[in-house]
Amino acid sequence: MASSSSSSTSTTWNPNYDVLISDSEDDDDEAKPNYKGREALIFVIDANLYEEYERFAEALDIVRKSLISGLLVNSKDLIGIVFTNTAKNTDPYESSSLDNIVVPPNCAVFLPLRELSKSIVEHYLRFMETAEQDFGSDYGIVDNGGNSDFSVMLRLCINLFENAGYNLVSSTLVYLTDRATPHPITSHLYQRALQKAKDLEGKEIEFQVVPMVDEFDYEPFYKEFLTLVEDGDIDAFEPRNPEELRTLLSDRKLRQNVLKRSLGHFKLTLGPDLAISIQYYNYFRARFMPRKVRLIRKDNSIVQQKRVIMVRKQSQETMDIVEEHQVKQSGGWYEINLGDMPIRVTPEQINRVRNLHAPGMMLLGFKTISDLPENWYYKPQNFMYPDDKIISGSKRLFRALWERCLERQKIAICLFMRKRKSIPRYVALIPVQAGDPDDDTSRPLLSGDGFKIMYLPFAQHIRNTDFADWNHMQNEAPDEGVQVFEKVVGKLRTKFQSNLLVDPTVESLQSNILALALNIKTDSAGISGMPDTQRQDERIAKLLPRLNEIFGEDVEVAKKRTASGAAAGGNAPKIPKIFADSLKELSYVEQLVKNDTLSGCTVAQLKDILKTHFDVQASAQMKKPDLIERVKDLVV
Repeated sequence: MASSSSSSTSTTWNPNYDVLISDSEDDDDEAKPNYKGREALIFVIDANLYEEYERFAEALDIVRKSLISGLLVNSKDLIGIVFTNTAKNTDPYESSSLDNIVVPPNCAVFLPLRELSKSIVEHYLRFMETAEQDFGSDYGIVDNGGNSDFSVMLRLCINLFENAGYNLVSSTLVYLTDRATPHPITSHLYQRALQKAKDLEGKEIEFQVVPMVDEFDYEPFYKEFLTLVEDGDIDAFEPRNPEELRTLLSDRKLRQNVLKRSLGHFKLTLGPDLAISIQYYNYFRARFMPRKVRLIRKDNSIVQQKRVIMVRKQSQETMDIVEEHQVKQSGGWYEINLGDMPIRVTPEQINRVRNLHAPGMMLLGFKTISDLPENWYYKPQNFMYPDDKIISGSKRLFRALWERCLERQKIAICLFMRKRKSIPRYVALIPVQAGDPDDDTSRPLLSGDGFKIMYLPFAQHIRNTDFADWNHMQNEAPDEGVQVFEKVVGKLRTKFQSNLLVDPTVESLQSNILALALNIKTDSAGISGMPDTQRQDERIAKLLPRLNEIFGEDVEVAKKRTASGAAAGGNAPKIPKIFADSLKELSYVEQLVKNDTLSGCTVAQLKDILKTHFDVQASAQMKKPDLIERVKDLVV
């Protein structure tokens, strides 16, 4: 039997750890997500990292990437930066913002919770430039072994969240350190820190520890602390990969409110009077481009469009409008004339036909997973998780269905209608497991045990292409050569990872914005995350001798030599596009006139045509257009 996922997302529906069965009438109110408010994130950096400056620099760089991506994607989110275990309390960026907050000793607020702006990011970048020389004198490290009161730091962060001045939809505290425990296990500060974990759980503040070392021991302190913050079972705790945590934090892709990332909610009908509640998600959050705004040219005011339906009654005698009034869209109709009989169809009747089926998914049957092709380039896939808030027991039944499909290697074929007035589509539910934490490949953000929604194409979406007969007029490759190239394509095929590939247009836009606003030059040579070319060459190295036997050795094309004048910085002489020997024949000149391609001749060639064929001596003042017209007149 498959084990439960190590990610926090999968445990939200695993019945072994989380089964919510309630008969309260307030469940419907709890199911409605609260989209009002802002997200708040506080970075707490342990000053002990300064002793190993490479770790400290990596932590500062992680925060830098998060600030820049937050400024580009959503600058309305609140971000703060706090240094702990410091010897001095240096004033923050805006000291007046801490009037109602008492900063304890051995803690320094570098940036209170603020909206991101260009000035804030520039202030942090200036700090990074001098951090190696000035951090020790400006902040320092606490004397008693580098350990200060951990609970006091948590109290400070709670006060920062409470005095943010905005309605916060989510609050996250990220602690970057390389120490397995903030205090010795036998000290009273150790127990006080564990008691503060319940305060974070009561305030609904998410706590994440990001180790700055690859080998990190969660057992001494953070295993119990994180379990108390999440109000979970300590036996079910599984540590996260530190390298993966640092990567996600650098990309500003922390796991946020699941309801906000959900694409929609529907019911999966398994049979008569049997359904479970499901939510489905994207594998990544889309980057929304700015909306287009149309302005009036005279005063630059925004153009506003309103659809108004006017009914006018026209006099048949004078053809004047005698009555005019406005009606709502629901008050109109569509009229069809069948002979002498008019038929009126109201918008309500049309919407009734469009909404014959409610959004949802219906199970049709099961197929063997081997019947499904490995790749089907039709539509991006989605991921689905259960939800117990609408139908109690959905998580347990979903888990049983997933385990059964995984055990028998089956996929579920369903009919899926995503939203109202949409086209029903056939989909395949593929059971997937969480990836191996030791795998060096980065996993998608939504990784865990569940079903992957794969959209099945219709007949018109499938193209059967015979590569041997494709473009037969120009393709002279033998069947053996086509088979070898199919192997080459198979060797170069890579697994799609949505969190590594980005839109090149958006990436170029981001690099230009950084260069203009923050004077940061980035390498935008191509799509980031593409496979290594050297590794691709190694994969196809065994096939290259066979390709040379079939197609022969590649002949390198000689490079064109640059003109001496161009190499010296001057203008290179124009090279005639038409050979002078061809112009000695009058028939060739007549063909150039007929095709209107005399412009390819140089001025010297045009003068030579007039002298040789028509015995006309062109003057030195005549320009090229005049020479062309003179030749055309003589030819005609």
